[in-house]
Amino acid sequence: MDGGGAMEADPFHNAKEDEHMDAQTFKAGKMKMIQPDSLKDPKLDKLKEQVLLGWINESLKAEHIVVQSVEEDLYDGLVLHHLLARFAGVHLTLEEMALTASAQIRKLEAVLEELDKRLEQQDTKWEVSLIHKKDLLATLHLLVAMVTRFQPEVELPSNVKVQVVVLEVSRTGIQSDVQTEVLTEDRGDNAQEVSDTNDPMEQLMEMEVKQTMAGVGLQVSDLDQQVWDLDQQVHSWKVSSFLFRTSGSPPTVMNTGSTMSAWP
Repeated sequence: MDGGGAMEADPFHNAKEDEHMDAQTFKAGKMKMIQPDSLKDPKLDKLKEQVLLGWINESLKAEHIVVQSVEEDLYDGLVLHHLLARFAGVHLTLEEMALTASAQIRKLEAVLEELDKRLEQQDTKWEVSLIHKKDLLATLHLLVAMVTRFQPEVELPSNVKVQVVVLEVSRTGIQSDVQTEVLTEDRGDNAQEVSDTNDPMEQLMEMEVKQTMAGVGLQVSDLDQQVWDLDQQVHSWKVSSFLFRTSGSPPTVMNTGSTMSAWP
């Protein structure tokens, strides 16, 4: 958080901490670590650095709390406690600054217990020990659940997924597997992507048609072609190339009544 030198996020911090994991962690049976390649995903970066970080800072702006990293600044329970108070109206009798690990864990236990009651997740993907160890995957799951529950109008990036290495500890040894972990739901957006083109003639056609010919048929008699669909006429290379060859300049559109005719 603001007030000291911000630590630069280390994509391998989870692996470093796992080097000295205690016996209690291993008793849990499973550990998950985000693969380094997934940390470079632009959608994950947008979720983490723009949406979630921005949501926290905007929510706590009045309290002059500035979070610089979702990985580094939530482990002690202070920020989560303020978010709980802000959105659920729950003010726990806890020390504001928990300086020792045991005090931080006690604070996290109390805060997460209250959060879990309100988030109503059937299968929580976070726990006190993971949040305290700055586990990015668990922290992201928790924040996504909080945003979805407390401010559903906040638009999260759709269908954010990460590849995780799952380590399972048993008496026979350690087994590893790579799995896909879903962070945000697929909203099923079917919006058509904008065509990535640098063709100036097609861009001019798109501008002219969208501004003056929406919903109106385009007749090009020499081609014996009549286009009624707007998307088809915008992206029809036959039309744009014909107009370019015959006129050498963008077509002039003339209103002839019920149709719009392009003249060379």
